[in-house]
Amino acid sequence: MSNMGKVVVGLSGGVDSAVAATLLVRQGYEVVGVTLKVWEAEDDARGVTKKWQDRSCCKVGLARFATEQLDIPHHVIDVKAEFRKAVIDDFISGYAAGQTPNPCVRCNERIKFTHLYEAAQSLEADYVATGHYVRLIRDAVTNEFCLTEALDKTKDQTYFLHRLKRAWLPNLIFPLGGMKKSEVWTVAESIGLPVDEISESQEICFVTQSNYREFLETEAPEIGRPGNIVNVSGKILGQHQGVFNYTSGQRRGLGVSTGERMFVLGVEPLTDTVVVGHEKALFQSSCLVGDLNLLCTKEDLFRDTVMGKIRYATPPASAVVKPYSDDIVQLVFEGAQRAITPGQSAVFYREGQVLGGGIIISLKGEKS
Repeated sequence: MSNMGKVVVGLSGGVDSAVAATLLVRQGYEVVGVTLKVWEAEDDARGVTKKWQDRSCCKVGLARFATEQLDIPHHVIDVKAEFRKAVIDDFISGYAAGQTPNPCVRCNERIKFTHLYEAAQSLEADYVATGHYVRLIRDAVTNEFCLTEALDKTKDQTYFLHRLKRAWLPNLIFPLGGMKKSEVWTVAESIGLPVDEISESQEICFVTQSNYREFLETEAPEIGRPGNIVNVSGKILGQHQGVFNYTSGQRRGLGVSTGERMFVLGVEPLTDTVVVGHEKALFQSSCLVGDLNLLCTKEDLFRDTVMGKIRYATPPASAVVKPYSDDIVQLVFEGAQRAITPGQSAVFYREGQVLGGGIIISLKGEKS
C-alpha cells in the first residue's frame, strides 16, 4: 500500500481523466482505474471500429489503453440501467414538461460520483479522483474543504459539480484543478495518448443522432404533439410540432412571420403552446430555485451577496438568495438576466467558492 493512499480514478476515456490518473501515479498514490459504462457505444453495438474522436464519452477502449500505459488495474462497471433511469428518462421528462434540463449535472450527481464512491468502498480505497477542472481548498477557519473554481477559468467545471455531497469533499481529489489545458496535453503526450486524434467531447454523450431533438422524437414519439405558437396576447401566429423543439431565448426555427424579430418567451406543455414575443420580454430579475444541494449553511447562503450562474455558458452575475419555502429559494439579481430557463441549474458562488445550487423551477417576482 502506498503511503499516499489508494485512489479510484474515474476514467471516462478522455484525455483529462487519463492525465489525472497519470499525475496521481507519479505522486505516489496506489491508483485503480474505473470506467462506468453508461451507454452502448456504436462500436460495441455494431462491431464497428471508429476513430477516437468519433466515439462517445466513456470510451472504454481509450481508458483501457491509458491503464495499460500506466500499468494500473482497470475495472469496467456496467451502469447502463441506472443511467437510463436517472439521466435519460429525466432528460426526456424534463423536455416533455417544457423544461431545458442539463443531463451532465444529473449524471455527475446520480451516476458518476455515486458509483465511483461505491467502487472505492468495494476496493477499500481512500479517495475518488476525476479529471474535472475544479479545486478543493481547505478553509483556514473551519478546516472544511470547499469546492472552488479551477485555476483555468476557461475550463472551470464547478457548474457541473455543484451537486456533490458535502460529506464527499474530504475524500475527493481533482488533480487538474490547478493546471492549464496546454499542460494537460503535454502530460497526455508523455504517456503515448494519440492527442492528435482526440477531440474533446462537447455534445450530450447519449445523443448519437444529429441533434437532441431527433433523439427525443426517437425515444419518446408522443412528445411531438402539435400545438399553437402565440404572442403574449394569445393571438395565434402559427403551429409547431412539439414544445420540446423550443427553449427560452430561441429565435431561429420559429416558423412564424410577423415582420419583427420574435423570440421564444416560454412554453406551456399542458396546452402545447409556445409563447413568443420581443427580446426585451426575455429579461427577468429573479427566479425560484428548487431541488437544492448546498455546500454551506442556509444562514451563510442568505447572509451576503452571491454570484449567480444560470447556465454554463453565461457569466455569473451579482445577486442575493432569499428564503422562499423549506426547499425552495428565490434568486434575485441586481440586474435583469436574459432567458432564465426552467430546468437549467442555478449555481451560487462567493469569491470563487461554490455555495451550492439547484434547479430553476419558475420565474418569479418579489414575494409579497
